[in-house]
Amino acid sequence: MYKVVFLRHGESAWNQENKFTGWVNCGLSERGIQEAKEAAQVLKEKGFVFDMVFVSWLRRAIETMEIVLREMDLMNIEVEKSWKLNERFYGSLQGLNKSETARKYGEGIVHTWRRSWKIKPPALKKTDKFWPGNDPMYKDLDKKELPFTESLKDTSKRVLPYWKKEIVPKIKDGKHILVSGHGSGIRALVKYFDDISDKDIDKLNIPTGIPLVYEFNKRMKPIKSYYLADDNKVRAAIEVVKNQTKL
Repeated sequence: MYKVVFLRHGESAWNQENKFTGWVNCGLSERGIQEAKEAAQVLKEKGFVFDMVFVSWLRRAIETMEIVLREMDLMNIEVEKSWKLNERFYGSLQGLNKSETARKYGEGIVHTWRRSWKIKPPALKKTDKFWPGNDPMYKDLDKKELPFTESLKDTSKRVLPYWKKEIVPKIKDGKHILVSGHGSGIRALVKYFDDISDKDIDKLNIPTGIPLVYEFNKRMKPIKSYYLADDNKVRAAIEVVKNQTKL
């Protein structure tokens, strides 16, 4: 049996301001820092030890990882960073307040943009400051790979191949893995693991800062999954995410 821990980064500065973030490279809020420390504490208490971490290129996920590893005295383990684990790219919604956007366009359409499988938010243009082709961090990537907007399905098309090609072989080699990622990337993986339908995926919300453990058999089929927190804390954290676009 294999155990893998998935951790959505702690609350970011833009989560705190209730903004669509996507690939905008903001850091953790004070609450997010505390969430990362609490995640490390519970992982230690439950006896988890890691040999390797996979993390996106985005600051909030990297800061979460660094806090967890520091608190667990695991600063020297192997770290693999990939843009393919980045958050979903929210197009022209990036930088907008979620509640104000819902007030402008309606809660229904904004919920569809946020949570549906195939529907993409409005795209931005190459001239937009938030397009990654204008960010030096992505200068070595083929510009054809850089999105103007993404649905969750689009996100899964980069996250799932990375999982299968890069992460699964390390798990099968016996590595104890932590994935420090983002809400949409983890949603895409959970959809795949649990065979959630395209219709029902809009009901899934991933809370910030609470470790999610998946146990797999030798064929990498999930046996069970659970959060390392009591049910009340998990429910409350999920409600916070769920209600971000409420008026």
